[in-house]
Amino acid sequence: MHALFEILSPDFLLRQALIGSVLVGLVCPLVGVYFVLRRMIFLGVALPQLSAAGIACAFFAYRVLIGPHQHFELTERGLAMIGSFAFTLIGLLILAALERHKETVEARIGITYAAAAAATILFVAADPSADAHMVSLLKGDILATTSASLGILAAVFGTVVLVLLAFRKEFLLVSFDRDLAIVFSKRVRLWDSLLYLLIGVTISLGVMTAGPLVTFGFLVVPPLTARLITHRMLTFSLVAAGLGALTAFVGFYCAYRFDLPLGPAEVAVASLVLVTVAAADAVRRAVDTWRSP
Repeated sequence: MHALFEILSPDFLLRQALIGSVLVGLVCPLVGVYFVLRRMIFLGVALPQLSAAGIACAFFAYRVLIGPHQHFELTERGLAMIGSFAFTLIGLLILAALERHKETVEARIGITYAAAAAATILFVAADPSADAHMVSLLKGDILATTSASLGILAAVFGTVVLVLLAFRKEFLLVSFDRDLAIVFSKRVRLWDSLLYLLIGVTISLGVMTAGPLVTFGFLVVPPLTARLITHRMLTFSLVAAGLGALTAFVGFYCAYRFDLPLGPAEVAVASLVLVTVAAADAVRRAVDTWRSP
């Protein structure tokens, strides 16, 4: 209990990192529910890797065109953000444009992930100035979160949440039944583009803050858990966000209390909750089947 009170203290040294973790855990599932609705769950692993490739490409292009970049400058994070967002959004738009082609979605996403992972390694290898600091940017270093970066994260994520909630009916319709949206004369491409923009911003900031592993975990695991216990879209989204925020906090506590790596601890807690809920749901179904005549 002492560690819990210490974490909740206003003077806690890693307070910004804790808040950043909870924000990522809160907002990423709100975006991830649309991956579940569109049956493109593995997109959650390809896009964070694309974001990492964008960071590496941005630094490589800067070195080639301008010269060696200076570490620990504000422009360095801005450069990383530009590359991350550009690669994520472009990759998402290309995958969406190919959505109706004959090849399976899994094949396209798998190719995207493999190509992005290879590109990340090659860009880093080609940049002589790539060192531990740049690698930390690629992996996400949430423990290094500052008040300024936390403010930006909160402002951008807050805007994403407001837009998702304000237009949730339109996003739901174009994600769940695209043909019906066309029948209702909805501007499908406009809503798709806006949703992709929100996804791109969320994933880019998530990767910059917590890394691809944590971003993928919160994009997918809490929505899958929420799907097992909810039946309405609004409840689905809110429960997924709540589970993400809760597991992020518990994961942070476990990492701090037992001296564990933060990202893996958060994803492990979220996965444990998913396994527990899935097991309970399976038992409930088995009991219902046994009781039915």
